[in-house]
Parts: sequence; structure tokens; C-alpha cells
Amino acid sequence: KYQTKKININDISIENLWENKSINIKNFRKLNNFYWFFKLDLKSSKNNTQKIISDWINKNFKYNSKSWEIELTSKRIIAWLSNHNLTLDECDENYLVQFNEMIQKQTNHLMNEINYSKKVDDKIIACAAIILVGLCYNDKKNYLSYGLNLLKKISNSEFDNYGFTKSRNIKQLIFYLKYYILIREWFKEAQSEVPENVNETIYYLGQGYAFFWKNINSDILMNGNNISNNIEFDQYLKRFSYKFKNESKEFGGYTILKDKKISIVMDIGTPPSPKFSPKYQSGALSLEIISNGKKLISNCGYYDGKNEKLINLSKSTAAQSTLVIDDNSSCKFKKFNGNYLVNDSLNILKKNIVFEKNYWKINASHDGYNKKYNAIHEREIEYFPEQFKFTGKDKIIIKKSNSNIKFDIRFHLEPNVKLMKTQDNKTILIELKDEGWKFTCDNFDINIDNGLYFGNKNSYKENQNIFISGMNNEKEQIIKWEISKL
Repeated sequence: KYQTKKININDISIENLWENKSINIKNFRKLNNFYWFFKLDLKSSKNNTQKIISDWINKNFKYNSKSWEIELTSKRIIAWLSNHNLTLDECDENYLVQFNEMIQKQTNHLMNEINYSKKVDDKIIACAAIILVGLCYNDKKNYLSYGLNLLKKISNSEFDNYGFTKSRNIKQLIFYLKYYILIREWFKEAQSEVPENVNETIYYLGQGYAFFWKNINSDILMNGNNISNNIEFDQYLKRFSYKFKNESKEFGGYTILKDKKISIVMDIGTPPSPKFSPKYQSGALSLEIISNGKKLISNCGYYDGKNEKLINLSKSTAAQSTLVIDDNSSCKFKKFNGNYLVNDSLNILKKNIVFEKNYWKINASHDGYNKKYNAIHEREIEYFPEQFKFTGKDKIIIKKSNSNIKFDIRFHLEPNVKLMKTQDNKTILIELKDEGWKFTCDNFDINIDNGLYFGNKNSYKENQNIFISGMNNEKEQIIKWEISKL
């Protein structure tokens, strides 16, 4: 965040900085990872900056489980070395020895602990820190080769053959891209040859970044994603001449059809394997619609806090803009080692994508309701650009005779979108800032319901959703709906 207002170290009370026992966990982590050093004004006192580090070392030289956890240690190494013009320039010999010894001790700690970590994100940051130490100290301790070998292992285990995360998590893909680019820039700064694996991984991750963000400039709230600050990352990429392009209509189990005004996004992929599913949301065939940069139809987003009820709610099919049968999700989750992982998955049975100048279509189906209800869900979305009109067909195909089953189809909206039902109960009007849309469904009841929106990380707001509800006892039930611009 190079545009953030800078802080002068001289304005901070550095005495007893590490003695505050009443500090909460969140602020403790921020203070001890030292990433706030990146906000320091270069005019700050080198002596004061170095005293803060020296005081930290004196207090934390021995292992402490709180201040030595992998993420904090990794970020601290990166912050100390990246801000060397404040942390090392004009220092005395005793401090230099203390600093170098502590860098080595922390790096050795990362190498000892990294294989035991269950968080892949922590492993990536730790790899970056180890590689940076190797570059800064001319790989005297083989840190560089160790870090690069580990980075290669992570790439092989976390990415599919197309360079997309096996978790199908967009947020995670962007996180990886940021750290791989950071590593590449360090190699360039050190005037060392960039490893081929790093360049190749950046290329494939960049394909995903272009598909999910650059093409539509909007955050897709599917499978663990939240509202981001990717605009700042875009500025960083432009500054260092990174350009990514992906004109595919399908990538990583998602399809995006777009023109200059409208984008349609649908999840047409199978769930990840249980190992990669901590943040997967059971939203097969869920869709989002973006009009002139504004989200017309959304999903609810993912809750990433500690409230288990909200986590489970955000992972449920009901929190996605798709069909739900008998209030059951299209796939089931089971708690394992503190995470809710996919336990009963689904298969995408067919998919068909048409993209022509005046006609778009996405058609797909899944068997997530087959085991319990002998039912297949098929969805078809058509868009007519000249009329600004979407027509949808959700089919429930019953393989065997069945008793009545209840279904709902929900279309979630962002908290600032306003809804109004007409007096004939057949139309719902949607006010999207300066645009007006109408939602209709002739053969089933449509209503407005309240819900929760998790688009902003670790928080929630009230929102509304349009829902179609009904009972089905036929072998093939077709629910038709339409969204058109006023």
C-alpha cells in the first residue's frame, strides 16, 4: 500500500513498546509482524527504528509460541530486511551482530516448523521469507535452495494442471500471485536469475487473475471470496509492468460471459476434494450478474470469522443464488480438525456455453440432490443483449416417483439494493442506483426475504433476496423466471 500516509517513527513512543500486557490479540499480531514498518517515513530516525528491533530481540530472543508463530515470524523477517535503509543503515557493530543472529535464528525456526503447518498460506509466506534471507546473505546457509525447493512442492500440491488453485478459491489464487510476484521482484533486485518455476507459476496465476478480476473489475462472491482491494494491486502490477490477459469463457470451473455493460458469472465446477475444501461453498450453478460495474444479482459471500453458525450459513446453498431442495445444501460438510470439509460431493453432469453477439446461454446440471431425492438440478440462463433481458429455467428432474418436495430459488442482492413488490404480486422491482430492473415468475410465488450479506471480510450486514418457492411431485418441473431492464 505505497499510497498510504507515512508514519514518522519519532512520533511513536518507543519506550516500553513491548511491555503492554493489555493489548488484544489482533493488535498484538499487527505489532509483532512488523508490517507497519512499510508505513514508516524514510525520514524516520534510524536509531529509534533500530532500538525498537533491539528491544524486541531482547524480550523475545527465546522461543515464545505467541510471537514466534509461522506467519508472524515470516512477516517480521520480510519487514526487517525489506526496510534495511532504516533497520540496518548506519547501525553499530553490536546491533548488526544481534540483528544477523536473530534473522538466522528465526529462519532456522521456520525451516524446522514449516512442514508441520497445516495452513498453506503460512507456508507461502514462510517460503518467501526464507528465500529473501537466502538472497540477502548470498545463500551462505543454503536458505535459498531450501526455500525454492519447498516453493516448488507447494506449487505441485496446490495448483491444478491449468495453474488454478485446487481449492477453487479466487481469493487464495490472488494471495499466491502477490507473493510469487514479490519473490520474483526480489530476485530482480538481487540481480539474480529468476527461477523458471517462479515465472511459469506467475504466468498461470496471472491467467486466473485476468479472468476473475481484470476482465470484469468486480469481486465474485463464490467459494471463500470477499470484497477486495485489488485496485491497489492493479496499481502495483502496472508500476512493475505486469500485464495479464485471459479471453477464455470458462476457467477453473467458472464461466464468465461479458460485454461492455453486462457480465454473467456462474459456478459450473465440481467441488474440490475434501483436503482443499475448507472455504468451499455449496453453490453449484449459482450465478451473479453485474450491470455497468454494479452487482445486480449476488451471492452472500463467505464469513471468515470465528462464529461457526455464520460459517456454516455462508457455506450453505441457501446463501447462494441457486436452487435449494427441502432446505438442504447441494453437498454436505463434516467438521475435521476445526474445518468444515466437503463430505458428500456432487458431479457436474453437463454444461454448454454459447456466446454470440446478440445471444448468450449457459446450461449446466448437477446431481447434488440425487442421493437423497433422486433429483437432478439443471439450470439454463439466456441473455438477450439488445433487450437487456435475462430468462432463466431451473429444472428439477426426478428419476423415480417421489413424494412432494419443497424447493426454493434465491437471488441475493447487495445491502444497498432496494426491492419493491408490485400489487399484483407477480413482479418485483429492483432499484440498482441509477438503474431499474424487474423480476418476474409467472407460474410460482415470488417474495422478498431478509438475509445476511458476508461480502466484507469477517463481518455481516442485513440484505434482501428474491425467492421463488413451490412444491414439486412431477418427474420434470420447470421453473421459469425473467429479469429485464426497465
